Amino acid sequence: MADPYVKVHIANTGLHYGQAIFEGLKAFAWQDGSVHIFRPQENAKRLRMSAERLLMTPFPEDKFVEAVKRVVADNADFVPPFGTGGSMYIRPLLFGSGARIGLNPADEYTLLILPIPVGDYYKGGLSPVSALVIDDFDRAAPRGVGHVKVAGNYAADLLPNMLGKKKGFPIGLYLDAKTNSYVEEFSTSNFVAIDSKGAFVTPSSPTVLPSITNKSLMELAADMGLEVNVRPIPITEVKTLKEVAACGTAVVVTPVNRIVYKDEVIKIGAEGGGEGGTGPITAKLYARVRAIQQGEEEDKFGWTVKV
Repeated sequence: MADPYVKVHIANTGLHYGQAIFEGLKAFAWQDGSVHIFRPQENAKRLRMSAERLLMTPFPEDKFVEAVKRVVADNADFVPPFGTGGSMYIRPLLFGSGARIGLNPADEYTLLILPIPVGDYYKGGLSPVSALVIDDFDRAAPRGVGHVKVAGNYAADLLPNMLGKKKGFPIGLYLDAKTNSYVEEFSTSNFVAIDSKGAFVTPSSPTVLPSITNKSLMELAADMGLEVNVRPIPITEVKTLKEVAACGTAVVVTPVNRIVYKDEVIKIGAEGGGEGGTGPITAKLYARVRAIQQGEEEDKFGWTVKV
């Protein structure tokens, strides 16, 4: 539709009771002129999981993939050309559009899909950042909705995120809400690392959102012969990690070379220079994901869907 505004009932459950979930994925132009979407089936599964948690009518997974393909096809002229490093970011949003005053699920839901052309985030190569451990706010309750992509999860991070940025930290790192001693995830990204034994590790927690990018990194790490462990990661272990990164759809990985916890500055990979550049494994994983997304490496995993 040409009109960017949506007319909804004033009593819709998306506004009143937070029945709103979303996804994020990308489409890429390949050298042969074709356009491919990266792992839309996984987004379809996660949207269904989020919908079921909020008692929303799930959107059929096959129809979700077809809807995304149609939106990309209709906006193909806006997909950045191959070689620019750009892509089309796709934001599906499902919300309760039916009217309810009283805590009940809606009787109507609306799916919107918003395509946005985006440039290459790392034009000059991967750029490591510093992270601040957020120990005075919680991202999600242990038995809450942290494991699904609910709009309200991100509202909870607005204040801590702003406070961290005012202190000079691009991203914040949350600990578990129950004990405040285990790594959970960054503000809008999963936590991944290479531990002291050279294994790829990521936190095991019922409140962490299952990142599709993280899933891809784990499969690639295993393909490269690395041991992959999903396990609890104490905050005290961070100082022994060789590499740390935040991972997500927007940039694939954001290397982290410094983590500030309370009054302690933890330099990641101290034996390699601490606050230096991107770790070699993180860089290789990033390069492989990008190569598959852009058709420069064989997609032997079947991750890309042609439009």
